[in-house]
Amino acid sequence: MFGEPLWAATQTSLTPGSSLKPAMGRYILERLVGGVITVWFIATATFFAMHAVPGDPLMNEKAATPEIRANLAKQYGLDRPLPEQYVIFLSNMVRGDFGISFTQQNRRVNDIIRDHFPVSALLGVLAIGIAAAGGIVWGAITALYRNRLPDVVIMSLVILCISVPSFVFAALGQLALVNVNQWFGVSILPVAGWGTLAHMLMPALVLGLGTMALLTRLMRSSMLDVINEDYVRTAKAKGLSKTRIFTHHQLRNAILPVVTVLGPQVAAITTGGFVVEMIFAIPGLGRYFVQAVQQLDYTVIMGTTVFYGAFLVFMVIVVDILYGFIDPRVRLK
Repeated sequence: MFGEPLWAATQTSLTPGSSLKPAMGRYILERLVGGVITVWFIATATFFAMHAVPGDPLMNEKAATPEIRANLAKQYGLDRPLPEQYVIFLSNMVRGDFGISFTQQNRRVNDIIRDHFPVSALLGVLAIGIAAAGGIVWGAITALYRNRLPDVVIMSLVILCISVPSFVFAALGQLALVNVNQWFGVSILPVAGWGTLAHMLMPALVLGLGTMALLTRLMRSSMLDVINEDYVRTAKAKGLSKTRIFTHHQLRNAILPVVTVLGPQVAAITTGGFVVEMIFAIPGLGRYFVQAVQQLDYTVIMGTTVFYGAFLVFMVIVVDILYGFIDPRVRLK
């Protein structure tokens, strides 16, 4: 029944003296097996999709003669049947080896990921921090001022941020920085580049706008549900201040659904800044992925796609497991 404590809700599913450990172990194992299958599917789909793309990655300045081209095809295994290439690709992937770049001389895909993913991750963490803070604050405000001017204005901006792609905001952000810097006669924030916190602020804001809008809607919906709960009315009847009711009863309970989606959003925002990194000249992994697509660099495209997919799956599994610890009813279903 509604309002009963979490421990009471789980008692009907457990016999006296039983342990939650077997259920939790089975729950974790199921998530891990599902994650492995998902990564295998991503790798398989990426491999066959890349080989279905028209064009030849070796038809460039490297392949000056047919002999050189034949040697390159042998080196990269492109002279073998497609099923054999697929088996080689999977075996290398299991060992964590994504091969050598077709276009960057003597550079392995693993080195590209190791050198440039930290840049993307740092930008993503800053973006998710801005998005989470903004989403919680704006969502709470819209719920408290439901159907009034602040709610209408903020929700209109939310729809705009969800509808407009991030690269449009990136171009508008750069234009705004140029005008502001010219107006004040000094560079308040760099227009592009990387190296300091000032370089990160505008790209992180642009990258986090879509997630901020999503979290705002989620927070608003959760907050509206909490406002009408019995314990909130009880707190008001006890004479507690509005501030205490908001911080201790409404906000703390309404924020739980937002925390639940943060894990996948961290992965999504970290791996979704390809075009933003290109526009702001950020040396992240997304920039190299875009270049690889333009140059038909099979190994870089497949390696980064599988890496990003595995990272996203890992974050989803972590959130599922943590949620299983928080709410035992999840793993008992």
